[in-house]
Amino acid sequence: MKILSIAAITAALLLGVSSSAMAVERGGVMTYARYADSMFLDPVLNDANVDIWILSNLYDTLLLPTDDGKGVQPGLATEWKVSDDGLTVTITLRDGIKFSDGSPITGEDVKWSLERAAVPDTTWQFLVASIASIATEGNTVTITLAHPDPAFISALTVFNTAIMPKALFEAEPGATDADKAKAFAEHPVGSGPFMFASWERGSTMKLVKNPYYWDKGEDGEPLPYLDGVTFEVIPDDATRILRLQSGEVDGAELIPYARVSELKADDKLNMEMFPSTRVQYISMNVRPQVNGADNPLSNPKVREALNYATNKEAIIQIVTHGVGTPLTSFMSSATPMHTGTDPLYPVDIDKAKALMAEAGFPDGFSTSLLVLAGNQDEIGIGTAVQQMWAAIGVKLELQQVDNATRTQQYRDGTMSMRVSAWTDDIADPNEITSYFAYSPTIDALHSGWKSEEADKLYEASQSETDPAKRAEEYARIQEIFNTEGPTIPLYETPYPVALSKTTMGFNQIPLGNNIFRATWLDK
Repeated sequence: MKILSIAAITAALLLGVSSSAMAVERGGVMTYARYADSMFLDPVLNDANVDIWILSNLYDTLLLPTDDGKGVQPGLATEWKVSDDGLTVTITLRDGIKFSDGSPITGEDVKWSLERAAVPDTTWQFLVASIASIATEGNTVTITLAHPDPAFISALTVFNTAIMPKALFEAEPGATDADKAKAFAEHPVGSGPFMFASWERGSTMKLVKNPYYWDKGEDGEPLPYLDGVTFEVIPDDATRILRLQSGEVDGAELIPYARVSELKADDKLNMEMFPSTRVQYISMNVRPQVNGADNPLSNPKVREALNYATNKEAIIQIVTHGVGTPLTSFMSSATPMHTGTDPLYPVDIDKAKALMAEAGFPDGFSTSLLVLAGNQDEIGIGTAVQQMWAAIGVKLELQQVDNATRTQQYRDGTMSMRVSAWTDDIADPNEITSYFAYSPTIDALHSGWKSEEADKLYEASQSETDPAKRAEEYARIQEIFNTEGPTIPLYETPYPVALSKTTMGFNQIPLGNNIFRATWLDK
């Protein structure tokens, strides 16, 4: 760290700068090791964390989540107001805001971006489906809602409502929005703290400082402190950790829980366990047929049997070394309106065998599970359930694949099962519920599962302004999904991130976002 002179300290005190601000150093490029590469850097046509956790650094939203993930704070907007009848939201834009190419952010960019996010049949459209119309005048954006929407303000913090440059996007080649998005995402322009520099797919992505970013740091100068962030794709856990320990990278995500104690004892590292809304589960394809063959997982009794045959506590000890907590619902205990106090499906092999017999599979069947190649935790989960399910006659093939392959099979509905993890992006239960239980969104986790009652309850919850009634609706949805749904709920855990001792100010908030805008390197 640089040594400040007495004169500099005196000057800083006279200017009212805090001692913590004086400690911040500017410049340098942080190298961050990722488990998998991004695929598509468009905020609207997206649903993958490998993209989402980059998007929040490239694109800004009108409002930002607070560091605890439970509230909202100003972003590109400085003020927001909801009318007494809940049908009008008035937004005041920050003065002088610009995109990373230096062009001004206008009310028209905001209107177009939100309208694009609200187009039906896009993955996250449900978050802003209540928008009826948008009007702009100067720095004021007036949003009229079709009905009161209790989650709308929180939705303005989510990646799909990022404000994009209308003129640049529409100038891209292509006949459709999807075509233009594909072209734009190759050289995205946003208003986040960093801007896109280069991308060698499967290897390295480089972001550099956005010189037009609106927020200021502790020293009163524009953020970010760093000159840039370089993301290195290192799928193998052991290699990712080795590169960190050798000083080749400054941080590494998704550290296997088996390595946490070891890295905590390393005096060159800070092993962080950030509070989270992360849940780990196995998702199942429950369509009657998969790839032309009858699918045993379409039978609810088979899914129930697999749950009772899964010793979640044992998996928590094996994989997380006791860090995880058994799930008591499909959503995390930190998600608003979560219900449930007891772990779902205590292990009961006799009951599992009886259910298999009732389902017509007394001798079991063969199926497969996708796990991420090189990921110690996922392979550990797969190996554990492979052994556990053998007790009820299920022969499980583990298929180790890369993230892109797994994601494609998941979205196409051609897989049988996959190990999955979810993190909320909004401080409201509507996002995870739409993604997991509301069939019109993405066929309930791309599984083909459907509950008409859950669908109706979810639709009612989207306009229910009475918190007690809304909580009742979500409680019933959880009851339905936890009993009949297409998942094997496992556990919830914090985010394990290892950082060099010289990396300061990095934060992964409970909603998953990797926040680099206030990160700096102690040189």
